[in-house]
Amino acid sequence: MSDSPQNRYADLDARMTQLGRTLGTREAAHADGLERARVCIGVLRDAVEAALESFHAAVTAAGAPHLRVTVGDIRTDDKHLRSIEFDLVRGRYKAIVTAKSRGDVTLVGPFRLGSVEGPCLTFPFDSGEELDQALTTFLESFLEEAATP
Repeated sequence: MSDSPQNRYADLDARMTQLGRTLGTREAAHADGLERARVCIGVLRDAVEAALESFHAAVTAAGAPHLRVTVGDIRTDDKHLRSIEFDLVRGRYKAIVTAKSRGDVTLVGPFRLGSVEGPCLTFPFDSGEELDQALTTFLESFLEEAATP
């Protein structure tokens, strides 16, 4: 008679438990930086979402509600494990805002889905007005591109 599934995969379970401990311990060292990144990206997403509410009201009042943009949820970056991001999408156009645990924010795009991501601009978390101005220009560029046929 063959081993029961419990016995058959006992080594697999033990190895995954050990690997989980090893990787968890390694990544725990980045917890504080990730928390700072999460706070930063939360502030930026709130600002973008508020600005887009104004944009959506204006385009709807002007008769163009189809220009609506979706703001994605905050999540772990798709490419960089130690970064937090959210995205903006309208049709085939996308832009990404990423905060990295090492202390900087990267504005990616706008770009068409399926094409190379970029351009990218990076700023320290504490760059204040410089980041605020760049975020405004970034959002304007995204909205212009995403609204161009």
